[in-house]
Amino acid sequence: MAHPVKRTYRSPARAAAAASTRERIRDAAQRLFTGQGFAATTMKQVAAAAGVGERTLYDAFPTKVKLFGHTLGVATVGDEEPVRVADRPEIAAARQAADPRLAIERFVAYGSDLLDRAGDLIMVSVEAAGADPDMRAAADAGSQAHHEVMLAFAEALHDHGALRPGLDTATAADILYALSSPHLHQLLRRHRGWDSQRYRSWLTDALVRELLP
Repeated sequence: MAHPVKRTYRSPARAAAAASTRERIRDAAQRLFTGQGFAATTMKQVAAAAGVGERTLYDAFPTKVKLFGHTLGVATVGDEEPVRVADRPEIAAARQAADPRLAIERFVAYGSDLLDRAGDLIMVSVEAAGADPDMRAAADAGSQAHHEVMLAFAEALHDHGALRPGLDTATAADILYALSSPHLHQLLRRHRGWDSQRYRSWLTDALVRELLP
Protein backbone atom coordinates (compact mmCIF):
# COMPACT_ATOMS: atom_id res chain seq x y z
CA MET A 1 0.00 0.00 0.00
CA ALA A 2 1.50 3.33 -1.01
CA HIS A 3 2.00 5.92 1.65
CA PRO A 4 0.25 9.22 1.03
CA VAL A 5 2.55 12.08 0.06
CA LYS A 6 2.74 14.71 2.76
CA ARG A 7 2.18 18.20 1.44
CA THR A 8 3.75 21.16 3.12
CA TYR A 9 1.13 23.64 4.22
CA ARG A 10 2.18 27.25 4.28
CA SER A 11 -0.03 29.46 6.36
CA PRO A 12 -0.63 32.83 4.69
CA ALA A 13 -0.77 34.44 8.13
CA ARG A 14 2.57 32.93 9.10
CA ALA A 15 4.14 34.01 5.81
CA ALA A 16 2.84 37.54 6.29
CA ALA A 17 4.18 37.63 9.84
CA ALA A 18 7.60 36.44 8.64
CA ALA A 19 7.65 39.07 5.90
CA SER A 20 6.74 41.77 8.43
CA THR A 21 9.55 40.62 10.72
CA ARG A 22 12.07 40.71 7.86
CA GLU A 23 10.91 44.22 6.96
CA ARG A 24 11.40 45.44 10.53
CA ILE A 25 14.85 43.86 10.59
CA ARG A 26 15.78 45.46 7.25
CA ASP A 27 14.56 48.88 8.35
CA ALA A 28 16.54 48.67 11.59
CA ALA A 29 19.63 47.34 9.83
CA GLN A 30 19.53 50.06 7.18
CA ARG A 31 19.26 52.82 9.79
CA LEU A 32 22.16 51.43 11.80
CA PHE A 33 24.43 50.54 8.88
CA THR A 34 24.02 53.94 7.24
CA GLY A 35 24.12 55.80 10.55
CA GLN A 36 27.21 54.27 12.11
CA GLY A 37 28.83 52.06 9.47
CA PHE A 38 29.17 48.32 8.96
CA ALA A 39 31.93 47.62 11.47
CA ALA A 40 30.33 49.53 14.36
CA THR A 41 26.90 47.92 13.90
CA THR A 42 26.27 44.75 15.89
CA MET A 43 23.66 42.07 15.46
CA LYS A 44 22.53 42.76 19.01
CA GLN A 45 21.85 46.40 18.12
CA VAL A 46 19.86 45.38 15.04
CA ALA A 47 17.76 42.90 17.02
CA ALA A 48 16.97 45.52 19.66
CA ALA A 49 16.11 48.21 17.10
CA ALA A 50 13.87 45.78 15.19
CA GLY A 51 12.14 44.55 18.33
CA VAL A 52 13.09 40.90 17.78
CA GLY A 53 15.11 38.41 19.77
CA GLU A 54 18.72 37.80 18.80
CA ARG A 55 17.87 34.14 18.17
CA THR A 56 15.19 35.20 15.68
CA LEU A 57 17.67 37.47 13.94
CA TYR A 58 20.39 34.81 13.71
CA ASP A 59 17.88 32.20 12.50
CA ALA A 60 17.03 34.49 9.59
CA PHE A 61 20.53 35.87 8.96
CA PRO A 62 23.39 33.77 10.39
CA THR A 63 26.01 36.50 9.87
CA LYS A 64 26.14 40.28 9.70
CA VAL A 65 27.38 40.07 6.10
CA LYS A 66 24.31 38.03 5.10
CA LEU A 67 22.07 40.54 6.87
CA PHE A 68 23.77 43.41 5.05
CA GLY A 69 23.52 41.59 1.71
CA HIS A 70 19.79 40.97 2.15
CA THR A 71 19.15 44.55 3.26
CA LEU A 72 21.09 45.97 0.33
CA GLY A 73 19.54 43.56 -2.16
CA VAL A 74 15.98 44.47 -1.24
CA ALA A 75 16.81 48.18 -1.14
CA THR A 76 18.36 47.90 -4.61
CA VAL A 77 15.39 46.34 -6.40
CA GLY A 78 12.66 47.58 -4.04
CA ASP A 79 11.16 44.19 -3.16
CA GLU A 80 12.04 40.60 -2.25
CA GLU A 81 11.39 39.18 -5.71
CA PRO A 82 14.45 37.34 -7.10
CA VAL A 83 14.64 39.51 -10.24
CA ARG A 84 17.89 41.28 -11.06
CA VAL A 85 18.05 44.96 -11.93
CA ALA A 86 19.05 44.00 -15.48
CA ASP A 87 15.80 42.01 -15.85
CA ARG A 88 13.43 44.54 -14.30
CA PRO A 89 10.66 45.75 -16.68
CA GLU A 90 11.65 49.41 -16.26
CA ILE A 91 15.17 48.69 -17.49
CA ALA A 92 13.83 46.56 -20.34
CA ALA A 93 11.52 49.41 -21.35
CA ALA A 94 14.46 51.82 -21.39
CA ARG A 95 16.51 49.48 -23.59
CA GLN A 96 13.59 48.97 -25.99
CA ALA A 97 12.62 52.63 -26.43
CA ALA A 98 13.25 53.76 -30.01
CA ASP A 99 13.54 57.43 -28.98
CA PRO A 100 17.03 57.74 -27.43
CA ARG A 101 16.12 60.75 -25.27
CA LEU A 102 13.14 58.84 -23.87
CA ALA A 103 15.35 55.79 -23.34
CA ILE A 104 17.81 57.84 -21.28
CA GLU A 105 14.99 59.49 -19.31
CA ARG A 106 13.55 56.08 -18.39
CA PHE A 107 16.98 54.73 -17.53
CA VAL A 108 17.77 57.72 -15.31
CA ALA A 109 14.37 57.58 -13.60
CA TYR A 110 14.85 53.96 -12.58
CA GLY A 111 18.48 54.44 -11.60
CA SER A 112 17.85 57.53 -9.50
CA ASP A 113 15.02 55.80 -7.61
CA LEU A 114 17.35 52.86 -7.01
CA LEU A 115 20.12 55.07 -5.64
CA ASP A 116 17.71 57.06 -3.48
CA ARG A 117 16.73 53.74 -1.86
CA ALA A 118 20.07 51.97 -1.82
CA GLY A 119 22.84 54.50 -2.49
CA ASP A 120 23.72 55.07 1.17
CA LEU A 121 24.02 51.32 1.76
CA ILE A 122 26.14 50.89 -1.35
CA MET A 123 28.53 53.51 -0.02
CA VAL A 124 28.66 51.68 3.33
CA SER A 125 29.80 48.55 1.48
CA VAL A 126 32.45 50.56 -0.38
CA GLU A 127 33.74 52.07 2.86
CA ALA A 128 33.81 48.67 4.61
CA ALA A 129 35.53 46.90 1.70
CA GLY A 130 39.01 47.90 2.82
CA ALA A 131 38.72 46.14 6.17
CA ASP A 132 36.44 43.16 5.46
CA PRO A 133 37.14 40.67 2.64
CA ASP A 134 33.50 39.58 2.46
CA MET A 135 32.39 43.17 2.06
CA ARG A 136 35.11 43.68 -0.54
CA ALA A 137 33.72 40.76 -2.53
CA ALA A 138 30.20 42.14 -2.20
CA ALA A 139 31.27 45.62 -3.29
CA ASP A 140 33.18 44.24 -6.27
CA ALA A 141 30.21 42.08 -7.32
CA GLY A 142 27.88 45.07 -7.07
CA SER A 143 30.21 47.21 -9.14
CA GLN A 144 30.47 44.52 -11.80
CA ALA A 145 26.69 44.10 -11.94
CA HIS A 146 26.29 47.88 -12.25
CA HIS A 147 28.69 48.00 -15.19
CA GLU A 148 26.91 45.11 -16.92
CA VAL A 149 23.62 47.05 -16.77
CA MET A 150 25.38 50.10 -18.24
CA LEU A 151 26.94 48.03 -21.03
CA ALA A 152 23.61 46.45 -21.98
CA PHE A 153 22.02 49.90 -22.19
CA ALA A 154 24.92 51.27 -24.25
CA GLU A 155 24.55 48.32 -26.64
CA ALA A 156 20.84 49.02 -26.94
CA LEU A 157 21.55 52.65 -27.86
CA HIS A 158 24.08 51.42 -30.42
CA ASP A 159 21.60 48.94 -31.89
CA HIS A 160 19.12 51.80 -32.35
CA GLY A 161 21.81 53.86 -34.12
CA ALA A 162 21.62 56.46 -31.38
CA LEU A 163 25.24 56.85 -30.22
CA ARG A 164 27.10 59.89 -31.49
CA PRO A 165 29.62 59.24 -34.28
CA GLY A 166 32.95 57.86 -33.08
CA LEU A 167 31.60 56.66 -29.73
CA ASP A 168 31.93 52.90 -29.24
CA THR A 169 29.76 50.91 -26.86
CA ALA A 170 32.56 50.20 -24.38
CA THR A 171 33.30 53.91 -23.94
CA ALA A 172 29.58 54.73 -23.77
CA ALA A 173 29.18 52.11 -21.03
CA ASP A 174 32.08 53.63 -19.10
CA ILE A 175 30.50 57.10 -19.34
CA LEU A 176 27.20 55.69 -18.07
CA TYR A 177 29.06 53.81 -15.32
CA ALA A 178 30.82 56.96 -14.10
CA LEU A 179 27.98 59.49 -14.33
CA SER A 180 25.37 57.07 -12.90
CA SER A 181 27.65 55.90 -10.08
CA PRO A 182 26.55 55.80 -6.43
CA HIS A 183 29.62 57.89 -5.62
CA LEU A 184 28.45 60.83 -7.76
CA HIS A 185 24.89 60.41 -6.51
CA GLN A 186 26.21 60.60 -2.94
CA LEU A 187 28.16 63.79 -3.67
CA LEU A 188 25.25 65.62 -5.28
CA ARG A 189 22.24 64.29 -3.37
CA ARG A 190 23.75 63.93 0.11
CA HIS A 191 26.77 66.23 0.27
CA ARG A 192 25.47 69.07 -1.90
CA GLY A 193 21.79 68.67 -1.05
CA TRP A 194 20.38 68.41 -4.57
CA ASP A 195 16.77 67.22 -4.63
CA SER A 196 15.79 64.20 -6.67
CA GLN A 197 14.33 66.15 -9.60
CA ARG A 198 17.41 68.35 -9.96
CA TYR A 199 19.66 65.28 -9.93
CA ARG A 200 17.52 63.49 -12.54
CA SER A 201 17.38 66.50 -14.84
CA TRP A 202 21.12 67.08 -14.63
CA LEU A 203 21.99 63.41 -15.21
CA THR A 204 19.59 63.11 -18.14
CA ASP A 205 21.02 66.22 -19.82
CA ALA A 206 24.61 65.13 -19.12
CA LEU A 207 24.05 61.70 -20.67
CA VAL A 208 22.27 63.17 -23.69
CA ARG A 209 25.23 65.51 -24.29
CA GLU A 210 27.82 62.76 -23.83
CA LEU A 211 26.14 59.91 -25.69
CA LEU A 212 23.87 61.25 -28.41
CA PRO A 213 24.72 63.15 -31.63
